[in-house]
Amino acid sequence: MKVFRRLEHAIWGDGVDDALRPVIAVTLVAAAAGSTLWSFMGIWAIDELEAKSALPFVFLVGAMLSGISGYVGGWFSDRLGRRKVILFGEGVMVVYPIVLLLAAKNHGAGLAALTFAGVFGALGGSVAQAMVADLVAPERHASAYASVRVAANFGVVMGPPVGAAILFFGDWTALFLTVTVLSATAWLLAFHLLPHGGAYAPEAPPQRSSFGAILHDRPFLLFLGSAVFAWIVYVAYEVVIPVSLVDGYGYDKSTWGFLVWINPLLVTLFQIRLTRASARFSPSLVLVVAMLVMGLPFLLFLVSHGLFVVITVLTVFVIGEMLWVPTSQAIVADLAPEDIRGAYMGAFGSGAAIGFALAPLIGFQTRNSFGDDAAWVMFAGISVVAAVLAVAALALGGSRETGGGEALEEVLVEV
Repeated sequence: MKVFRRLEHAIWGDGVDDALRPVIAVTLVAAAAGSTLWSFMGIWAIDELEAKSALPFVFLVGAMLSGISGYVGGWFSDRLGRRKVILFGEGVMVVYPIVLLLAAKNHGAGLAALTFAGVFGALGGSVAQAMVADLVAPERHASAYASVRVAANFGVVMGPPVGAAILFFGDWTALFLTVTVLSATAWLLAFHLLPHGGAYAPEAPPQRSSFGAILHDRPFLLFLGSAVFAWIVYVAYEVVIPVSLVDGYGYDKSTWGFLVWINPLLVTLFQIRLTRASARFSPSLVLVVAMLVMGLPFLLFLVSHGLFVVITVLTVFVIGEMLWVPTSQAIVADLAPEDIRGAYMGAFGSGAAIGFALAPLIGFQTRNSFGDDAAWVMFAGISVVAAVLAVAALALGGSRETGGGEALEEVLVEV
C-alpha cells in the first residue's frame, strides 16, 4: 500500500479531492482499454479492411455520430443521473471489440462497425466531465480536470505499449480480446465506485430546453468554434501522425505504439505541476499559447521526419495539450448553468467529435493529394485560427474570470 500511496503522491500530489477518486479510478482503467485499441485503429483498418481510401469518410461519419451521442448522453444525464449513462456507455464498449473482430471478416460490415465504434464511448466522456463539476467546488475545477486527465493519460501510458507488444508477439484477435477484458474491468469499477450524485450536483432535473439555451449563448458558441479547430489539431496527432509515419515515412506499425507513449507519460508526470504553474496567468493567454504550441511544431516535419524530429514534435505538442485541455474544460464548467451542465459538457464534447471527423478527412485527403508537407502546413494554420477564436470568445465574456474586453486586453498586455 505504501508503494501505491507514494506513486499517487508523486503523480497527483496532495491536492486530489476524495470525492474525485472514483472518477479517477474508472477513468484510468477505461483509458487503458481505449488506448490499447484506438491507437491502432487506423492501421487496423488499412491492414485488415484495406480501407485506405474509405478511412477519412469512415472517421467523418463516425465522429458526427459520436458528437450527437455525446450531447444526447449529457442531456440524459441531466435527467436520469450521470452514473446510469456512464454505465450504459461503458457496458457497450465491453462487447464492441468482439463486434469489430467478427465484422472484420466482411469489408462492408467492418467499415460499418468501425463507423459506429465511438458512438457509445462518447456517451460516457462528456457525462464524466459533468460529474467532475458535480463533485468538486467551482474554484477547484481546473485542478480537478487536470487530475482526471492525469488518470486518463496514466491509462494511455499503459495501453499503446501493451497493444504494441501484443501485435509483436500475437495478432489482432489477441489485441481485441485483451481490450474486452480491460473494458469489463472498467465497467465493474464504475458499477461499484461511481456515486449517484454529488455535493454540487443540481437538486432537480431541468425544466427548460437545453438546446435552446445553448443556441442563445453566443460566447459559448464562439468558444465551441475555437474548440473545434483546436480538436482538429489534436486529432492530427492522434490519427494522422501514426498513419503518416507508417504509410508515408516507412516506420513499422509497432514503433508508433512506443512513440505515442511519450505524450501520456509526460502528461502523467507534469500535468498537475503545469496546471498549477499556469494558474497565475489569464485563461486567454494560456489558451493562445496552448493552441500555438500544439500546432506550429508540425512545421518541423517539413525539415525532416527522422526519429529525433518526431520525438521533438510529440514532446512540444504535449506542453500545449496540457495547457489547453483542463483550462478549456474548467471554462465550460463555469459557463454551464447548473441544471443543464451535462448538456453543455455534451455540446462541448461535440467539438471533439467534429475534430475527429474533420481532421482525418482533410488530413488524409490533403496528404493523398498534395503530400504530407501540405497537411502539416494546414494543421499549423488551423492552430492559429483556434487561438484567435478563443481570444474572441473570452473577449465577449466567455470566461467568468475575465469579462468582456478585459480578456482581450490581458492577452495583448501579457504577450
